[in-house]
Amino acid sequence: MKVAIIGANGQLGTDLFEVFSRDPEFEVIPLTHKDLDVTVLDSLEIFKEIKPDVIINTAAYVRVDDAELYPEKAFAVNAIGALNVAKVANEIGAINVYISTDYLFDGEKGEPYTEEDIPNPINVYGASKYTGEIFTRNYSPKHYIIRVASLYGQAGASGKGGNFVEWVIEKVKRGEELRIVEDQFMSPTYTKDVARTLKEFLELGPEFGVYHMVNEGFCSWYEFTRAIFEILGWEVQVKPIKSNELNRLAKRPRFSALENKKLEKLGLKMRPWKEALRDYLKEKGHI
Repeated sequence: MKVAIIGANGQLGTDLFEVFSRDPEFEVIPLTHKDLDVTVLDSLEIFKEIKPDVIINTAAYVRVDDAELYPEKAFAVNAIGALNVAKVANEIGAINVYISTDYLFDGEKGEPYTEEDIPNPINVYGASKYTGEIFTRNYSPKHYIIRVASLYGQAGASGKGGNFVEWVIEKVKRGEELRIVEDQFMSPTYTKDVARTLKEFLELGPEFGVYHMVNEGFCSWYEFTRAIFEILGWEVQVKPIKSNELNRLAKRPRFSALENKKLEKLGLKMRPWKEALRDYLKEKGHI
């Protein structure tokens, strides 16, 4: 199976490339911004030469607050970019894998969202990703929309300059106070686990559609931070705060945890988030 990865040097893309490359059943073509720009349809002509069986599109504008100021940038990458990839994938007969987000939901459900729940984004970023889902679904019949959440990985997110785990560790090392939101709940997810599961998923070749792919369970950002330092064995004071104390531009869903309902029906199980976090901290050399 020939797999092209858009954004192969990003946080998720790096792990996708590593995991897929280790399996001789896959021929992997890593593509970065130097190779193409999803917002420019002509630059995707490269796929007509490569002729991949699968295109995994991890390209995304992920600056949630900046998206409120520059909605056209968020929509250019997350929506128009998805439309362009969908058109090309359909033209060459490739399976189109669009990586989406938990921020499609308004957070009012109060329990984990399944694939059947209806999105209702409350910020520009979420709206742009939901539009990308619609374009993916309607312009490339052979599609998988994979929703992930609160990602952290070895490479860090280039658009955000790292990831949350490294950010809090660095703050502690600098002796800065940790003030972390306690009233927003999500499913923290290790990118390596997404990469491994997505490989198994593609090998199974289930019916096309929307799938959630996150580490099991959920927690608040405050609980997640506490868990990081418990695993490290560090004595750290973490001050819980309410989300409205941060005065951020974009609204965040209060509860955006996801449930892997359809994934489990396929016999694929993601491990608990705390177990994944422990492995990440080991692999990064923090333990």
